[in-house]
Amino acid sequence: MAACTTTLTSTYPNHNNVISKTQRKQPKKLKLSIKNMGPSSNALTMESYEEGKLERPKWSGETPISRLVGALISFKPLYSLMKFGARQALISTAEKSNIPWREMTREVLESEVYKEIESVQNPDIVYPDYYLNHFHAYDEGNLSWLAAAEAEPATLSITKRAIPEADSIEETMEIVRGNWIRAIEKHHQQYSGNSNIQDILGIGCSVGFSTKFLVNKFPSANITLHECPARATVNLVKEAFRLLRPGGTITITDNSCKSKILRVLARDSFFRLSVAPPFLDEYYLLDLEGAMKEVGFVHVHTVLTDPRHRTVTATVPF
Repeated sequence: MAACTTTLTSTYPNHNNVISKTQRKQPKKLKLSIKNMGPSSNALTMESYEEGKLERPKWSGETPISRLVGALISFKPLYSLMKFGARQALISTAEKSNIPWREMTREVLESEVYKEIESVQNPDIVYPDYYLNHFHAYDEGNLSWLAAAEAEPATLSITKRAIPEADSIEETMEIVRGNWIRAIEKHHQQYSGNSNIQDILGIGCSVGFSTKFLVNKFPSANITLHECPARATVNLVKEAFRLLRPGGTITITDNSCKSKILRVLARDSFFRLSVAPPFLDEYYLLDLEGAMKEVGFVHVHTVLTDPRHRTVTATVPF
């Protein structure tokens, strides 16, 4: 996310980099209470998580296991089987956590969304090539009806997997999104003269699930509404620097290269083969903090905001 002393820009890939064209109601079975998660609230305090010693997982980059994974993925019958299994495992995990995946998906697909898209779709938009890659077990990529319909339950499920010891999805959201909000606020207060945030620009933020938490935390701000190739990430950082006012804050949240949990998951070939996004290696090999400093950002800081995800914050100099 990117925010400025008056503007905040948020980049939170949310594991489903889908562009949402419509609004939809939340299923009755799942009611999330989105609380004010600032330091003065009663939400859980920011926890400290320990990074691993390696800069990135051993299997990323030009390693024997990375090459083996690439070869196996290229064998489509095997990849299709593994992809199906991983998808079913994710749905099962969601429903065991009281996340009604199928009901939430069905509600979107059986709604009036197909009619509504005609009024908002711009046929002249030319999508970047990486937008159309197969992604997260979707053969048509994330710009598909099924990916859009499943974006919210998938986000909830993956968030729950980040904090498996949480008693409920509500508690999980308070930890993951709460720590994210607090990291943003702490950085902005420290390096932007504690100025009020008047504008928030969301970039690459999926269907805007996290945006609801920003609306709640910064109610007076004007808010405008994932792993991607390294070139796209670098260009995103450059554009955020251009758009932000002096003193503005950029926040980027995604998997941490040093996460101990992700390193354990990396040993699970089933998980790695089936659900890893196509640009995962590029993401782990990119020096994101270095790229941010190179375009001019200062006070670049990284913190683990949950066992799997890091939040990188930086400031446009005055």
